[in-house]
Amino acid sequence: MSLLKLSHVSAFYGPSQALFDVHLNLAEGEVLALMGRNGMGKSTTVKVICRMLKHRGGQVVFDRNDLGAMRPHQAARAGIGLVPEGRRCFPNLTVRENLIAAARPGAWDLETVGKLFPRLSERHDQKAALLSGGEQQMLAIGRALMTNPRLLILDEATEGLAPVIRQEIWQAVARLKAETGLSIIVIDKSIRELAGVADSAVILEKGRSVWNGAFGDLTHDVTDKYLGV
Repeated sequence: MSLLKLSHVSAFYGPSQALFDVHLNLAEGEVLALMGRNGMGKSTTVKVICRMLKHRGGQVVFDRNDLGAMRPHQAARAGIGLVPEGRRCFPNLTVRENLIAAARPGAWDLETVGKLFPRLSERHDQKAALLSGGEQQMLAIGRALMTNPRLLILDEATEGLAPVIRQEIWQAVARLKAETGLSIIVIDKSIRELAGVADSAVILEKGRSVWNGAFGDLTHDVTDKYLGV
């Protein structure tokens, strides 16, 4: 069953159009890779899904509900959890305070997040500003999971991290897929790593969906054309 569907979505920043014709269909329990070169509309699409940017045309449906009239906090309550690009943890709050700030009842709590990322349990009383970049990324993911979402969106979750930390993040995503049935949208540049977790992919080019399908159907010609330098 479809959990999230975008049809003919367009969006603007003031007078400048950023999205022209975006299509996306995410099934329950599926991991979808949202791909494209820098500046092609990936983060803008995420903003539309999370209602941080209103779309001007098309339709955005989540769990059979039209998101068009929703505000960001209503989309979050509906079950959309975002791990934003750049992490954006609350620097002056402790790890524990960051995690419980937006927590909602459900399977994800301090204990289960700690099992996914043991480092966070070891640093509950440490301020987020004092964490390493990788630990802050784990905290951002844990904070989103604490909202007990039905859809988790990871926007460049491994960007700028050391290889060993990147691997920990990818292992966590693989565990989420295998053990929870959570629906996930992942934005990342690593085709090799995405291949290990993604069921399907959507590629954006200049604010339009130009390819979508099973991740295994991606060919070198497609990736060279739309993702190559």
